[in-house]
Amino acid sequence: MTRTANHLRMAALLAAVVLFASAAQAELTIEITEGVADPIPIAVVPFGWTGSGQAPYDVAEVVAGDLQRSGLFSPMSRGDMIDRPSRSADVRPEDWRLLRNDYVVVGQLQPQAPGSGEYVIQFEVINVLNGQHLLSYRQPATSRNFRAASHKVADLVFEKLTGIRGAFSTRIAYVSVDGQPPKQRYQLIVADADGENPRVVAQSAEPIMSPAWSPDGGSLAYVSFEDRVASIYTQLLRTGERRRVSARAGINGAPAWSPDGRRLALTLSQRDGNMDIYILNLANQNLTRLTRDNAIDTEPAWSPDGDMIYFTSDRSGGPQIYRIDAGGGSGEQARRVTFEGSYNARPRVSPNGERLAVVTLDRGAYRIGLVDLKRGGLQVLTKGRNEESPSFAPNGAMLIYATQEGGRSLLATVSIDGRVHQRLGANSAGIREPVWSPL
Repeated sequence: MTRTANHLRMAALLAAVVLFASAAQAELTIEITEGVADPIPIAVVPFGWTGSGQAPYDVAEVVAGDLQRSGLFSPMSRGDMIDRPSRSADVRPEDWRLLRNDYVVVGQLQPQAPGSGEYVIQFEVINVLNGQHLLSYRQPATSRNFRAASHKVADLVFEKLTGIRGAFSTRIAYVSVDGQPPKQRYQLIVADADGENPRVVAQSAEPIMSPAWSPDGGSLAYVSFEDRVASIYTQLLRTGERRRVSARAGINGAPAWSPDGRRLALTLSQRDGNMDIYILNLANQNLTRLTRDNAIDTEPAWSPDGDMIYFTSDRSGGPQIYRIDAGGGSGEQARRVTFEGSYNARPRVSPNGERLAVVTLDRGAYRIGLVDLKRGGLQVLTKGRNEESPSFAPNGAMLIYATQEGGRSLLATVSIDGRVHQRLGANSAGIREPVWSPL
């Protein structure tokens, strides 16, 4: 089967899922492979501890790691710090300037009532080039969520210094594959954006595909093939409760949540066997058919305002991106969006609705491209040969996608300007189909 047919029929390959919760074996490790030429030098000083005994958590370590992995910052090594202030009043800007820093982050971890397990992270950001005090904030934390609270601190620092909302406290979902056919093991995993705290939410001896986040970040939709019946399920992550929402005759695939969380766009073949785009109302199971073309129409993606659906179709002779009114009642025909190149598929819309991430054929290789929906034109962001499944970070600054290296599947990220590249590898499993959670 050709790559075109493989890609367009991806929604047809569904999974038999057995629910299971455990620690994931495919824990991600992140490596920056290419960053900006001149990352911002910053010192994240170890936070002071105002309680008795040893500090229960190293907040500064998480914050520095997040900033470094963004590719935009170069945190100072602790071994090079000549002082460790925990308040801005104790920061001598000239000393940190001599150490070639632009900014310093200082703070304290403060316990609340003894034995309550509740804390406050008090932190400040100082521009040591001019002595300006940029930010002071108190972030609540508990003994159970120290890492999550530390990611929020990093989000605030990142936003203050770049003007871009941080996404360190978000999550990713992806599929891991271990073993060799016919004894492969598939897992649907949710992890922090830095790859930590992975948790298996579904697993099977058959493929698991097409995970999609609900707009509130509380649920995932995915495809499965339980009891040899093609189905789409939604699953509440907090409790593991799930619901089969589509098990119609033929293909049920490629679910995508509407911005209001009340509907799913999906690909169905129905009785005629042809793949088209439908909208499913989750409350009453009503279906609205959007496309009626003899071509293969699949991989729907919503615009942020919920008015339009972007999708992949080969109606022009090869895979290209089209869009159509999500209401389905205006009689409007689908309009072609991509014209540059012979292959553009798997559309994903940026959070601000201005860009479209696609898989594009570039000089004989399948790479991640970015389409400017206002000005037109396509920019190729990546350099691999077999890449797929792009997904925007909720702040729109990065894309996560699947790629291959050395015969193994893994994940990678790239900034939307193409300057920052990271590789997210796993210890043993191949990993694919990443999706970034909402903020």
